[in-house]
Amino acid sequence: MNAKAKQINLKTRKQVFGSLSGNNISAFHGEGFEFAELREYAYGDDVRKIDWKTTAKLGGKPYVKIYNEERELNVVVSTMLSGSTHFGTTVMKQEYMVELLAILGYSAIRNRDLFSHILYADRLYRHSKPTKKIFAVNKEIEEAINFNVIGKPADFKGWIETLNKRVKKKSLMFLIADFVGDINLSLLAKKHDLFVIIVRDHFIENPKPLGDISLVDPGYLVRFSGNVDAKTIKIYKEALIENDRVLLKHLRRIGSRYAKIFTHQEAYLQLVKRMA
Repeated sequence: MNAKAKQINLKTRKQVFGSLSGNNISAFHGEGFEFAELREYAYGDDVRKIDWKTTAKLGGKPYVKIYNEERELNVVVSTMLSGSTHFGTTVMKQEYMVELLAILGYSAIRNRDLFSHILYADRLYRHSKPTKKIFAVNKEIEEAINFNVIGKPADFKGWIETLNKRVKKKSLMFLIADFVGDINLSLLAKKHDLFVIIVRDHFIENPKPLGDISLVDPGYLVRFSGNVDAKTIKIYKEALIENDRVLLKHLRRIGSRYAKIFTHQEAYLQLVKRMA
């Protein structure tokens, strides 16, 4: 394991396993039971399970809720590590996304749920098997931080199609990307419990005029030369605002939870806050 992967590993493991029980990611929390039926109270039943609202409606005869034990969660974390993640004013977006992957992976393991990781860019590069073993998270951290994103444009359509085909079992699915572009998560949302994590660098949303510059797109490897003045910045910002307006409207319509997180913010604290 290289130095960067080891650093992320040690940091996130300490955060997840060393935190107090009340300071964890609530997306993984639950009673572990699903509602099955109502029946009349019988001697020996736990009085805490009495449904007082139903009892009142049915004339005062006590009724209790019966639950079936739920199966373990199937937690799928999918990272879109395209060329656009090779950027960062505070920390590289790729590195930040890997930190999010680590936190979610360790949280699943801590909660005794199944964890798997799907790494995508212009095509599928990795799909790990569901597991409860902690070393599997270590492996995914290393694979993701060592992944070469240069020359790999984001293919959101292919990403979603692959997730639909590959993940058969209903899952708690975390999608981590910068989400700049057209994306339709409707089919995924019908099958899975989605949580979309939008990762951005603050400079990307609030760039400054740079004057005459020459840049290379890290995804398509296309060179751009020109004058990035105030007018150009205004057009760019308007396009990004419209991108996010359409994206958030879509996520609300399909009932997907989401969070926009910036790379200068502490990843663990942001996840705990946004998933409370």
